[in-house]
Amino acid sequence: MEQLAIDGGKPIFERPLPARNLIGEDEKLAVMRLFDDAIKSGEGIGYNGPAEKQYEKDFVDFMQGGFADGVNSGTNAVFCALGALQLEPFSEIIVPPITDPGGVMPVVLLGCVPVMADSDRRSYNVCAETIEAVITERTKAIVVAHIAGEPADIEPIIKLAKKHNLYVVEDCAQAHGAEYKGRKVGSFGDIAAFSTMFGKHHCTGGQGGVVYTRNEQLHWQGRRFADRGKPFNLSAENNVVAGLNCNLNDLSACIGSVQIKKLPRIIEKRRKLAGIIKEGLKKSKAVSMGWQVPDTESSYWFMRLKFDSNAIRVDKQTFCKALEAEGVMVNSDYNHVPCTFPWFKDKAVFGKSGFPWNCSDYKGPKNPSFEMKNTREAVEAHFIMHLFESWSESEIINILAALNKVEAAYLK
Repeated sequence: MEQLAIDGGKPIFERPLPARNLIGEDEKLAVMRLFDDAIKSGEGIGYNGPAEKQYEKDFVDFMQGGFADGVNSGTNAVFCALGALQLEPFSEIIVPPITDPGGVMPVVLLGCVPVMADSDRRSYNVCAETIEAVITERTKAIVVAHIAGEPADIEPIIKLAKKHNLYVVEDCAQAHGAEYKGRKVGSFGDIAAFSTMFGKHHCTGGQGGVVYTRNEQLHWQGRRFADRGKPFNLSAENNVVAGLNCNLNDLSACIGSVQIKKLPRIIEKRRKLAGIIKEGLKKSKAVSMGWQVPDTESSYWFMRLKFDSNAIRVDKQTFCKALEAEGVMVNSDYNHVPCTFPWFKDKAVFGKSGFPWNCSDYKGPKNPSFEMKNTREAVEAHFIMHLFESWSESEIINILAALNKVEAAYLK
């Protein structure tokens, strides 16, 4: 048997896998044209200008209709999407169990209370059954994240939301272009948030985001909230609601317009490479593709792989360290479970007040605890593998070779 690299053997990849190379000459040229225009005119590069309007149009075209507002981060996209709903303080908002902290923190910063729904035990995403279990008379909205680019089972969630008269906010930060029954995620709920930071499917530079909706009223409410309450599409002369300055800018938008034209090719390549891995894992005894909702197409921000601990004589962490030594980009755990983080457990939001939970006006649990049995099982049963569209099919074949090598060494 071939000696593992972690034990001193020759690794499958003697050089690191190629970088993603997301940014190229096209983005550079577009930015230089913007600088040339600014220098020629003598005006600074601003926001809400032609470049930002063009990017928003390009985004809407990608989504095949609707309304888009560029903002300065994915977290603020969630913040402004929720702000558009104009919920009363102490409203309960059901949030995903596995997500970036920026997918939950906006809830408390709006004076509302996040309530964690458990995941479907087969994936990192919520489902209608786990959401329904935590609905109360105080619930006003549901945030649904499509983690890893895998669509949540959104139709039953929408049906449940309508039954209880709840808003649905889709967090599509990791799921640009992912599809549920042939339709892009972000177009099912009342409003959606996208992150366009440098590591996502397409970017607007270092940070950025988009608030997207097909509801024109929510679009304008969100746009006002994202720019200090400016009276967009109203006859008022001055600011009409309190909000922060969450604007994108023309420089970032300029990059975004180039990027989003590449997005269909990026998604197509990721799906192709993921398909090769899925096919190659069919003979594996310990590793398989994670379950996905039927009739969906992931956009594979990363690959969620299931680990069968009963087939292997080492734990998942040891297995993944051996894969890393072979040159495969993996993480043994995806421990993005906000209710386990200090800020959430300590209610560290507004000084030491414990607001909003501790406020007498909130009639829900002051010290909520969430069992999260399915979430724990899902995190323990899977590991993640990174996937770049810049990789070749031969590099994917070598990734499979590394997986087979490590599995063969550790099989019971």
